[in-house]
Amino acid sequence: MNILLLVLLCCMTMAALYLLMIMPGMARKPDTEVFKRWLYAHRGLHDNNSDAPENSLKAFQRAVDAGYGMEMDIQLTKDKVPVVFHDFTLKRICGVEGKVSDYTYKELQRFPLCRSKERIPRLKDVLRLVDGKVPLIVEFKIEFKDLSLCPIADGLLREYKGLYCMESFNPLCLVWYRRHHKEVVRGQLSDGFLREGNYKGILSFVLQNLLTNFLTKPDFIAYNHKYANVLSRRICRGLYRNMAAAWTIKSEEELEEERKNFDVFIFDSFLPKEN
Repeated sequence: MNILLLVLLCCMTMAALYLLMIMPGMARKPDTEVFKRWLYAHRGLHDNNSDAPENSLKAFQRAVDAGYGMEMDIQLTKDKVPVVFHDFTLKRICGVEGKVSDYTYKELQRFPLCRSKERIPRLKDVLRLVDGKVPLIVEFKIEFKDLSLCPIADGLLREYKGLYCMESFNPLCLVWYRRHHKEVVRGQLSDGFLREGNYKGILSFVLQNLLTNFLTKPDFIAYNHKYANVLSRRICRGLYRNMAAAWTIKSEEELEEERKNFDVFIFDSFLPKEN
């Protein structure tokens, strides 16, 4: 009996510790309802085979004109200019070798996006274009421990008058925002890393299961909708009533199916029937 009681106590302790580790922001409850009123065009309303490729000014203009919110990705150039670009490397979109951080902003302007006339835009140019007309989900692309993007981009975003929130896969980025600009709505990005088979090790386990939430205290969780059944994600939305964002929805059928699991939807490759 004593052994069974000890095992039971250990299980209860572990369960309580787990629930504490994945607990998102609870004490501070910013207004997230306003973000639920929009659908968000992934990297702008883009088509990489057109003159409006992903994360281009033209794709963002199309999203504004169509009345969609938008998700976009930011990172730093070699000369510390915040630009809007998804991949850390340039090969897929620009057809050249190297990383964004290997080039100055001026040097990057030599490379077209997907053979269009568009070039990699600066964050400040996108903010000027959107001008508060639609809400923004700004993803901070940070590979490791260099958080220099945070204060530089935050300086621009503090001057922006429109509605926006920030998100990142990197928990350190959310910790920075929690310490330096806690008023901003923060989102923890995650994925079914272990289920995808592309990532291994303890870090993938920690990130997939949102085990850094006790440090980052996110206001919402943005998750790959294919893995909506991950327990930690479900607990954050169901038990803790944390806003849930789905990426990336690619059909009307997926959109309708995921409405029961998520509150905010980032779409790509189709035009939703409702806007």
